[in-house]
Amino acid sequence: MLYCQPAQKENYDSLIELWERSVDATHDFLKHEHKQIIKTNLPTYFELVDVLIWYDSTEKIVGFSGTNEEHLEMLFLDPAFYRQGYGTEILCSLAKKQVILSVDVNKQNTQALHFYQKNGFEVIRESLIDGQGYPYPILHMRKRSNYPPA
Repeated sequence: MLYCQPAQKENYDSLIELWERSVDATHDFLKHEHKQIIKTNLPTYFELVDVLIWYDSTEKIVGFSGTNEEHLEMLFLDPAFYRQGYGTEILCSLAKKQVILSVDVNKQNTQALHFYQKNGFEVIRESLIDGQGYPYPILHMRKRSNYPPA
């Protein structure tokens, strides 16, 4: 069972390190220079969203999420916790706190695409560039209205 706490500025370095491990494990398409620019900008991004840090029962950081109204802006897990149900648990916990209707996913990150599809999201459109103007196609996903199934 996970629990969460809002991120504080003093947590940012730990979150950036976790982000980098997660991106290294899943974003092999990302050019090094683009990764470094995004990494440098993460503290600014954190200020624009509601960031929650997710812990396991031993108080290890499993990952973090960032939301803005009904949009999941970011969800990153430490690779040590991949494929153990934590991502789904975080999504379910977030859904109990607020409505999450949309998420954007890098098209090349097929693991994330399948994860969100499994959790009730469907692709509604595609952009050829990401939010920073880089040539990484983005899939815009929306929660299916009939999810979860009855």
